[in-house]
Amino acid sequence: MIIEDGPEEPLLGGDVTEGVVRVGDTVRRPRQPGSDLVEALLTHLERVGFDGAPRFLGIDARGRHALSYVSGEAAGRPWPAWVADDERIAGVARLVRRYDDAAQSFGIPEIAWTGTQPDPPGTPPSIAGPPSFVGHMDITPENVVFRDGHAAALIDFDLARPTDRVGELCNMLRWWAPLMPVADREAAVRDVDAVARAALLVDEYGLDPIERRQVVAVARNSADRSWFLMRDRARRLGGGWQRMWEQGIGDRILRQQEWLAENATTLHDAVTHHGT
Repeated sequence: MIIEDGPEEPLLGGDVTEGVVRVGDTVRRPRQPGSDLVEALLTHLERVGFDGAPRFLGIDARGRHALSYVSGEAAGRPWPAWVADDERIAGVARLVRRYDDAAQSFGIPEIAWTGTQPDPPGTPPSIAGPPSFVGHMDITPENVVFRDGHAAALIDFDLARPTDRVGELCNMLRWWAPLMPVADREAAVRDVDAVARAALLVDEYGLDPIERRQVVAVARNSADRSWFLMRDRARRLGGGWQRMWEQGIGDRILRQQEWLAENATTLHDAVTHHGT
């Protein structure tokens, strides 16, 4: 289905995908290597009745994905003060759980592995469990839409990829707890108790006891791996990946690794305290 064009309004805030615009009640996104997966995933979510994601509408005359525009409030930069609100993050966890539940029946189609690259040399092997569904895996405040203070929808599925529940949860914790040193946090969340917020997110998502015991180890492993993966993407893909690397994301990842190591025991105790 070809979608007609119209006046375009640039949508800002993304780090990687450029050229995203609003046209009327639609959003147009340039096609990426994973666009076939996103199209199939969003179509599946609509079919199973999940209301917390954009609808895939077709391809416009310029070959871009046309998606329904999701109305509401999402964080820009700098992050607004409401990102620090515990009620808001509890709603984010429940929304992500609903998405992950809806994605289970989608499985992991062959297109989910299209363009997969081997780990660059030196990357620590993943300790995460076998992938069981296609996760969102980019659950930043910019990618969650709120209505009346409640988390209503996830947007920007460009980084969706196979994972398990612990991997998805760790991605959410990184940004919404947030699991990083105070100096590297957005001003809105510099004064929050990241460990307590992590426990709240895990509780509201509803990880089982076995999964809870994996969280800190997987979070640390993900941080260890991300330095190599980000450097590789910057070198290989350029664009927004290179810009983030030049702006110091590699050093931030190293500081995150140190923070996770220093707080590992306290964090583990917090996220395993409930649900046991």
